[in-house]
Amino acid sequence: MRDGFTRRVETPERDVKWEDFAAKWRASVVVLSGDAAGTEWSVEAAQTTIGRGDACEWKIDDDTMSKEHATLEFTNGGFRLRDLGSMNGVRVNGSEARAAEIENGDRFQLGDHEFQFVLQEREKAPRTWVVPDETDE
Repeated sequence: MRDGFTRRVETPERDVKWEDFAAKWRASVVVLSGDAAGTEWSVEAAQTTIGRGDACEWKIDDDTMSKEHATLEFTNGGFRLRDLGSMNGVRVNGSEARAAEIENGDRFQLGDHEFQFVLQEREKAPRTWVVPDETDE
């Protein structure tokens, strides 16, 4: 995307387990428009359900969303957004989709809310050593 806010990151390797992926990458979803605009959720599990119902991990007060509207799934080293049979559907980058692979910077719409998927490589902690104090006694 060339909207001035999106940056390209290396695509993670395929066939990676969720735990290995989460150790190296940070995935989040930012709400761009709707009543929940400005909210950011960190993706903490291999599958996250989005909707207005109490059973959803990400619950949004939006009458145009189904109780369980869509799910964000980690699969084959990447993410897929899948419609769960909602009445108003799912749009990914402006196109209707029943299921779509999503990458860093992609936007999707559920009900009256627009979201952006963000993927960032985690910073590695610098290597440190403990050096014994050599003092003369």
